[in-house]
Amino acid sequence: MTDTPLAAVVMAGGLGTRMRSAVPKHLHELLGRRMIDWVLEAGRASGAEPIVVVASPSTRGEFDGSGVAVAVQERPLGTGDAVRCAEQALAGFDGDVLVLSGDTPLLTGELLAELVGAHRAEGADVTILSTEPPDPRLYGRIVRDGAGSVVRIAEGTDASDDERLIREINTSIYVFRSAALWPAVARLQPKNVQGELYLTDTVELLVADGGRVRAFRAGDWRQGDGVNTRAELASAAAVLRDRINERHLLAGVTIVDPQTTWIEPTVEIDADVVVQPFTILRGTTRIETGAEIGANTIAVDTHVGAGAVVGPFCYLRPGTALGESSKAGTFVEIKNSRIGDRTKVPHLSYIGDADIGADTNIGAGAITANFPHQPGQPKGRTTIGSNVRTGVHNSFVAPLEVGDGAWIAAGSVITQDVPADALGIARPRQENKEGYAARQRER
Repeated sequence: MTDTPLAAVVMAGGLGTRMRSAVPKHLHELLGRRMIDWVLEAGRASGAEPIVVVASPSTRGEFDGSGVAVAVQERPLGTGDAVRCAEQALAGFDGDVLVLSGDTPLLTGELLAELVGAHRAEGADVTILSTEPPDPRLYGRIVRDGAGSVVRIAEGTDASDDERLIREINTSIYVFRSAALWPAVARLQPKNVQGELYLTDTVELLVADGGRVRAFRAGDWRQGDGVNTRAELASAAAVLRDRINERHLLAGVTIVDPQTTWIEPTVEIDADVVVQPFTILRGTTRIETGAEIGANTIAVDTHVGAGAVVGPFCYLRPGTALGESSKAGTFVEIKNSRIGDRTKVPHLSYIGDADIGADTNIGAGAITANFPHQPGQPKGRTTIGSNVRTGVHNSFVAPLEVGDGAWIAAGSVITQDVPADALGIARPRQENKEGYAARQRER
């Protein structure tokens, strides 16, 4: 049975009106990924291939380039109809079919692998992933007979008072034998108050046919919890945050306050990095060993070299690369720039589209003015060499180059290249008017 192929159908045709958003529910973001992307990752990790996403007509294009097949559910006629829409995409497939819900971002590939393993070990026609959450809400209840066998699923909106007392709920996650799934789906009828085709009704049909129906209870109820509101979205994000932070902590990263630190799953952090509170690390950010990320720092698609110091209150934008033992300090913003080894941008500066060499010190209040001189032109680039000393309140109007070892006088607006080892001065000469203030007071 281990060689049995596995496919997955992900139901994502609903709009999620309870989110009160113009954005369809499954496309809301959690830690840099859309909700459904977390589900797709779990499906891939379980070994499912191919994966079919059942989308609405308005969202079908959202999955271009995602490596999945797309089936369109023209009208939202229920979960049974959603799965039926995927049948053509899986024509000729003979194996097991995972049915997943696109609003369960806490699901993991490990749990799905356990579900599939239990399904195959039992030789079941369908195995339901069930949980026992603290609050069953309106989830469907797993109804069992006196011997403990599953006989049907009672949808929360249609369940009797006694059925609503059942604690074991259906997560809307299943694994079917394909040979059992499609005939059962074809027989579904809209026998509920919503007039929809419920996939849950396939369970009762298969039981009536003498099929083997099982429920596999997950140890962590949160993995099957669906997201339907903004409040639930925030709760799911917090769980994902904690999982990611725990992984880094166990790998040797110091996260001073995990509850205020948000790290996206694509971020790479070496051991012996220190991350201070209220930090957000996003995208392809990579932080090498010995670096310290100060409080209230945001880093997006950034490379931080070994031993570098960042922040507090620092914003590192995409394309930033900090060299070893460099510094991007307090109230510093850096964008699309390379900062050399041991170079310091200590405070109150904006560095954009610049290349700065090693062992340079950038004085407070520095700005690289990179805006193009003509509309449609690319942004200018500033090059500052190694061992350069700039003054406070310097502006560098790109494109220009400051040579190695040069000094820049405080308050200068540099518009032309500065040769190596030169002193660049670009400011009005000071003039003092003796007695001016006294004369003004006498008036």
